Amino acid sequence: MSAPERAPEGVLLLDKPPGITSTRALATAKRLLGSRKAGHTGTLDPFATGLLPLVFGEGTKFSRFLLDSTKGYHATMRLGEETPTGDTESPVAMTLPVTCGDAKVAAVVAAFTGTLSQVPPMHSAVRVGGKRLYELARAGEEVERAPRTVRIERLEVLGREGRDLTVAVTCSKGTYVRTLAVDMGRALGCGAHLVALRRVAVGNFTLQDAVTLVEMEGNDVDWRRSRLLPVESLVASLPRWSVPREAAVRFVQGQELPDPPGAPGAEVAVFGPGDRLVGVGLVGPEGRLAPARLMSFDNPKSPDFA
Repeated sequence: MSAPERAPEGVLLLDKPPGITSTRALATAKRLLGSRKAGHTGTLDPFATGLLPLVFGEGTKFSRFLLDSTKGYHATMRLGEETPTGDTESPVAMTLPVTCGDAKVAAVVAAFTGTLSQVPPMHSAVRVGGKRLYELARAGEEVERAPRTVRIERLEVLGREGRDLTVAVTCSKGTYVRTLAVDMGRALGCGAHLVALRRVAVGNFTLQDAVTLVEMEGNDVDWRRSRLLPVESLVASLPRWSVPREAAVRFVQGQELPDPPGAPGAEVAVFGPGDRLVGVGLVGPEGRLAPARLMSFDNPKSPDFA
């Protein structure tokens, strides 16, 4: 009797097309890979395109490290027009003349680089009083939202054509690029909304390594699974600690390990023999590494390390 086929695991870098939700893109990728356990690492709005890292199998345990990472976008905003949603998902509600020159644009770009306070848009998934803001917005309600602190690491003009201004944005998690466009438009004195948004980077992952759903559909399942990056790529930003097999076995059994690298509060990726990821631990105040997220093994008392 042949062994059961191993479920796919790892990270798929998908170039999401416009017009579909991230949830639908994930469902399609699950079907094409033959996977039952999957998740995404931060959604893209339906009108947005670009890099959508999807995690499968054991990768779902470590998706948080991408959720918390910086994101990179190319965003095109149309000056002189505002919409209720801040993008093309709703009709233009206000128009103003565009009189700002390049010097004014440069000044506003400089002002919006760094740490900012942002109010989440009504058309967002933030919960207020147990309900999503977009649910309230669809019901015609508008509620007070607490501002959030975000950081714009990079904001650079890529081009300007007529009323369309395209910028490169590198930002912290939780940043709403729609809100950034609206706020910049108001600072320019003419209003603005997003007409295109393309995500080009998530943490260390870049769009140039992504595949499309069309490419996935056009190839067999072996090719599709060959596009999966290993689970350990999700923890590449963490300090790496290679330990002997005995220590690795203790770690997956839930035991702390002494003398890890890193100061108290640091997270460390632990690797066993054969360069296999064992899991991620947290350095405690007494300098011991406690398991936080662990890979699964067929026999937890004897992991199948090389």
